[in-house]
Amino acid sequence: MRWTRPQPIPVTHPALLALAKKRQESIEDRIADRITAFSGSMRFVYLHAIWFAAWIGFGVESYPYGLLTMIVSLEAIFLSTFVLISQNRADAKRQVVANQQWQTVQEEDRQNDELLRLSREILELTKGLHANGSAAADAASPHRLDAASGGGT
Repeated sequence: MRWTRPQPIPVTHPALLALAKKRQESIEDRIADRITAFSGSMRFVYLHAIWFAAWIGFGVESYPYGLLTMIVSLEAIFLSTFVLISQNRADAKRQVVANQQWQTVQEEDRQNDELLRLSREILELTKGLHANGSAAADAASPHRLDAASGGGT
Protein backbone atom coordinates (compact mmCIF):
# COMPACT_ATOMS: atom_id res chain seq x y z
CA MET A 1 0.00 0.00 0.00
CA ARG A 2 1.47 3.31 -1.10
CA TRP A 3 1.12 6.44 0.99
CA THR A 4 -0.59 9.27 -0.82
CA ARG A 5 -0.90 12.85 0.23
CA PRO A 6 -4.43 13.73 1.35
CA GLN A 7 -6.09 16.06 -1.10
CA PRO A 8 -7.38 19.38 0.25
CA ILE A 9 -11.12 19.91 0.30
CA PRO A 10 -12.00 22.16 -2.63
CA VAL A 11 -13.23 25.62 -1.72
CA THR A 12 -16.48 26.52 -3.47
CA HIS A 13 -17.73 29.48 -1.44
CA PRO A 14 -17.30 32.62 -3.60
CA ALA A 15 -16.13 34.78 -0.70
CA LEU A 16 -13.54 32.19 0.33
CA LEU A 17 -12.37 31.84 -3.27
CA ALA A 18 -11.78 35.60 -3.37
CA LEU A 19 -9.86 35.43 -0.08
CA ALA A 20 -7.71 32.52 -1.36
CA LYS A 21 -6.95 34.45 -4.54
CA LYS A 22 -5.93 37.47 -2.49
CA ARG A 23 -3.65 35.28 -0.31
CA GLN A 24 -2.01 33.84 -3.43
CA GLU A 25 -0.97 37.33 -4.48
CA SER A 26 1.30 37.69 -1.44
CA ILE A 27 4.60 35.79 -1.47
CA GLU A 28 4.69 35.82 2.34
CA ASP A 29 1.24 34.26 2.59
CA ARG A 30 2.17 31.57 0.04
CA ILE A 31 5.33 30.70 1.98
CA ALA A 32 3.46 30.65 5.30
CA ASP A 33 0.73 28.44 3.80
CA ARG A 34 3.28 25.94 2.49
CA ILE A 35 5.24 25.80 5.74
CA THR A 36 2.03 25.40 7.73
CA ALA A 37 0.81 22.66 5.38
CA PHE A 38 4.11 20.78 5.65
CA SER A 39 4.59 21.20 9.40
CA GLY A 40 1.06 19.95 10.00
CA SER A 41 1.64 16.71 8.10
CA MET A 42 2.74 13.21 9.03
CA ARG A 43 5.66 13.61 6.61
CA PHE A 44 6.98 16.29 8.97
CA VAL A 45 6.64 13.92 11.94
CA TYR A 46 8.41 11.07 10.12
CA LEU A 47 11.22 13.37 8.96
CA HIS A 48 11.83 14.52 12.53
CA ALA A 49 11.71 11.00 13.94
CA ILE A 50 14.38 9.96 11.41
CA TRP A 51 16.41 13.11 12.03
CA PHE A 52 16.41 12.66 15.83
CA ALA A 53 17.22 8.95 15.56
CA ALA A 54 20.09 9.66 13.15
CA TRP A 55 21.41 12.51 15.30
CA ILE A 56 21.51 10.32 18.37
CA GLY A 57 22.42 7.08 16.53
CA PHE A 58 25.37 8.53 14.62
CA GLY A 59 26.61 10.32 17.74
CA VAL A 60 26.66 13.80 16.21
CA GLU A 61 27.01 15.09 19.74
CA SER A 62 27.06 13.56 23.17
CA TYR A 63 24.35 13.50 25.79
CA PRO A 64 22.57 15.91 26.83
CA TYR A 65 22.41 16.96 23.15
CA GLY A 66 22.71 20.72 23.68
CA LEU A 67 22.93 21.63 19.99
CA LEU A 68 19.97 19.39 19.10
CA THR A 69 17.98 20.93 21.93
CA MET A 70 18.80 24.44 20.72
CA ILE A 71 17.87 23.59 17.11
CA VAL A 72 14.59 22.02 18.19
CA SER A 73 13.82 25.00 20.44
CA LEU A 74 14.39 27.46 17.61
CA GLU A 75 12.26 25.32 15.33
CA ALA A 76 9.49 25.28 17.94
CA ILE A 77 9.59 29.07 18.15
CA PHE A 78 9.21 29.42 14.39
CA LEU A 79 6.55 26.73 14.14
CA SER A 80 4.49 28.34 16.90
CA THR A 81 4.58 31.55 14.85
CA PHE A 82 3.30 29.64 11.83
CA VAL A 83 0.56 28.12 13.96
CA LEU A 84 -0.53 31.65 14.91
CA ILE A 85 -0.42 32.68 11.25
CA SER A 86 -2.58 29.66 10.44
CA GLN A 87 -5.06 30.59 13.16
CA ASN A 88 -5.21 34.16 11.85
CA ARG A 89 -5.90 32.78 8.37
CA ALA A 90 -8.69 30.58 9.76
CA ASP A 91 -10.13 33.59 11.60
CA ALA A 92 -10.04 35.61 8.39
CA LYS A 93 -11.92 32.83 6.59
CA ARG A 94 -14.53 32.67 9.34
CA GLN A 95 -14.93 36.46 9.21
CA VAL A 96 -15.39 36.41 5.43
CA VAL A 97 -18.08 33.71 5.72
CA ALA A 98 -19.75 35.53 8.63
CA ASN A 99 -19.83 38.78 6.62
CA GLN A 100 -21.32 36.96 3.65
CA GLN A 101 -23.93 35.31 5.86
CA TRP A 102 -24.80 38.67 7.45
CA GLN A 103 -25.34 40.19 4.00
CA THR A 104 -27.59 37.25 3.14
CA VAL A 105 -29.58 37.73 6.35
CA GLN A 106 -30.00 41.43 5.63
CA GLU A 107 -31.20 40.70 2.07
CA GLU A 108 -33.64 38.09 3.40
CA ASP A 109 -34.95 40.65 5.91
CA ARG A 110 -35.55 43.13 3.07
CA GLN A 111 -37.33 40.42 1.08
CA ASN A 112 -39.45 39.45 4.10
CA ASP A 113 -40.43 43.09 4.65
CA GLU A 114 -41.45 43.36 0.99
CA LEU A 115 -43.47 40.13 1.22
CA LEU A 116 -45.23 41.37 4.36
CA ARG A 117 -46.06 44.68 2.66
CA LEU A 118 -47.46 42.82 -0.36
CA SER A 119 -49.45 40.49 1.90
CA ARG A 120 -50.98 43.47 3.70
CA GLU A 121 -51.92 45.06 0.37
CA ILE A 122 -53.51 41.80 -0.79
CA LEU A 123 -55.42 41.56 2.50
CA GLU A 124 -56.72 45.12 2.15
CA LEU A 125 -57.74 44.50 -1.47
CA THR A 126 -59.45 41.25 -0.48
CA LYS A 127 -61.32 43.00 2.33
CA GLY A 128 -62.39 45.70 -0.15
CA LEU A 129 -63.64 43.09 -2.61
CA HIS A 130 -65.57 41.29 0.10
CA ALA A 131 -67.12 44.56 1.30
CA ASN A 132 -68.14 45.51 -2.24
CA GLY A 133 -69.38 41.98 -2.85
CA SER A 134 -71.48 42.07 0.33
CA ALA A 135 -73.01 45.41 -0.59
CA ALA A 136 -73.87 44.13 -4.06
CA ALA A 137 -75.30 40.93 -2.63
CA ASP A 138 -77.41 42.89 -0.14
CA ALA A 139 -78.75 45.09 -2.95
CA ALA A 140 -79.72 42.06 -5.02
CA SER A 141 -81.29 40.01 -2.23
CA PRO A 142 -84.97 38.95 -2.74
CA HIS A 143 -86.16 40.49 0.54
CA ARG A 144 -85.11 43.93 -0.58
CA LEU A 145 -86.73 43.51 -3.95
CA ASP A 146 -90.00 42.45 -2.33
CA ALA A 147 -89.95 45.35 0.08
CA ALA A 148 -89.06 47.81 -2.66
CA SER A 149 -91.85 46.64 -4.99
CA GLY A 150 -94.45 46.52 -2.28
CA GLY A 151 -95.10 42.86 -2.89
CA GLY A 152 -94.82 41.92 0.72
CA THR A 153 -98.43 42.77 1.69
